[in-house]
Amino acid sequence: MKVLVAVKRVVDYNVKVRVKADGSGVDTAGVKMSMNPFDEIAVEEAVRLKEAGAASEIVAFSAGVAACQETLRTALAIGADRGVLVSTEVELQPLAVAKLLQAVVDKEQPRLVILGKQAIDDDCNQTAQMLAALLGWGQATFASKVEIDGDKARVTREVDGGLETLELALPLVVSTDLRLNEPRYVTLPNIMKAKKKTLDTLSPADLGVDVSPRLKTLKVAEPPRRGAGVKVPDVATLVAKLKNEAKVI
Repeated sequence: MKVLVAVKRVVDYNVKVRVKADGSGVDTAGVKMSMNPFDEIAVEEAVRLKEAGAASEIVAFSAGVAACQETLRTALAIGADRGVLVSTEVELQPLAVAKLLQAVVDKEQPRLVILGKQAIDDDCNQTAQMLAALLGWGQATFASKVEIDGDKARVTREVDGGLETLELALPLVVSTDLRLNEPRYVTLPNIMKAKKKTLDTLSPADLGVDVSPRLKTLKVAEPPRRGAGVKVPDVATLVAKLKNEAKVI
């Protein structure tokens, strides 16, 4: 079974995000970039499926600027067999990524597609669902456990009331949650081996996909600064402030 895993290059989760002075977006100049944490979990799960004998090949996919090759090399170092980069300078939105993934799925013919449930930069949580709709495949979102049994998959997912276990037929789209696994540490020997693995570069035109943005960002702003706290002499004053100033009671 071939598995396709999508990975995204985002600002590292340890970095404090800064908004551009003109409010047009987030400043990424000189900022450390890394693989989206949820996508790292997706790659780890694909590698575990291969180690268990359920998968035969893992193809890592990414779309964006040329520097996304670094993210794909990280996926290859974790254990993916080869990579596919759709190179474009256009700011990609979830629908465009889903359409690019659909085209790559048609080309590669995987039986399972694994994605992170959301990216930590835009928090859209849309691409996996859009891809499943475009392909007409079943989907299991927010997966905390994945088991493959022949042509079926059992996926345990987190819901408001606890855990829900689904049995679905392959082919299938799965999006990963934090509790699915803990990604392995990437060793130096594997990083060196990843440099020799195949990484194909395509363009949206090669796949016949229009990636023009459908949405326009009007303004990006930092959250308002939190005001300093004040001391109150008694409970009655506290209640009065909560009621009349904060208006929370």
